[in-house]
Amino acid sequence: MSVADQSGDARSESFTSGLSVSDFAAVLAMGLEPVGLVQGFCAMQSSSYAVGSLQRNLSPYREARGYVENYQCPHGMVAGEHRMWGQNYEQYWVEETWNQGFASASARMLDEATRLGAVGVMGVVDTQSTLAGAGVTEFHFRGTAVRLAGTDSAPSTPWTTYLSGQRLLKAFEAGFAPVSIVTAVASVRVWAYCITEYLLGGGGISAWSQDASTVEIDQVVRAQSQARALVRASARAQLHGDVLQGVDLIATQHEYEHGDIEIQCLLRGNRARRVGDFVPLRAPDATVRLS
Repeated sequence: MSVADQSGDARSESFTSGLSVSDFAAVLAMGLEPVGLVQGFCAMQSSSYAVGSLQRNLSPYREARGYVENYQCPHGMVAGEHRMWGQNYEQYWVEETWNQGFASASARMLDEATRLGAVGVMGVVDTQSTLAGAGVTEFHFRGTAVRLAGTDSAPSTPWTTYLSGQRLLKAFEAGFAPVSIVTAVASVRVWAYCITEYLLGGGGISAWSQDASTVEIDQVVRAQSQARALVRASARAQLHGDVLQGVDLIATQHEYEHGDIEIQCLLRGNRARRVGDFVPLRAPDATVRLS
């Protein structure tokens, strides 16, 4: 909470900030001034987060929504432990939970910034943590709210960006203005069929294979590729003609048990809009002289 919040005066000269010294200097060079550290929080409960390995004797045909790809055993045999079918499918309920958590935490951060009269929030940091065994995921956003120096005018919705300091300064210099942060998530579950199971275990394409050649694990490759394609498509849908800068894509993989894998991709970036041509900024003023 900022000092301005505690005093009840949003125009107080006191403020808190998450900026470094160099970032603070860059803010002043852009004609902005920090007004407070703002944050937002959300905790989401979903039974899907607590689900471990699913039973393989269930129907192989999951609800057809989003990406689904089925795999059938080519061996033509039936045995108790033989994986006759496999499937990759998009876990849309996981994606919906994350999207709602991100949106709620971000909205609360923006609400704090609006009350401070900010034009934007820079240097945004978002974190997620899972409470073990509870099926609860916590979302936390924080950033430094800034306003135009010498004026009280502010938009109804402040812009947000992961950038701060010189990186944000260079974006303005190139003629781009921040619009909002963009976050997207994609989750794909892999139920391995027999060939994938054997290959993941270090064997050949069957339990009896002695083939020592290198083989691509097609089912896992397809799942990883689709997760990345889904998260990029979700991010593009949020741009509405703007550009996405500073993209960071993180892919994680969790194996509940042998042949039961969850692949998750998280993408972050800065939505920006071109507002002008490249205009070099003036050289910074000297603040400390060595002679």
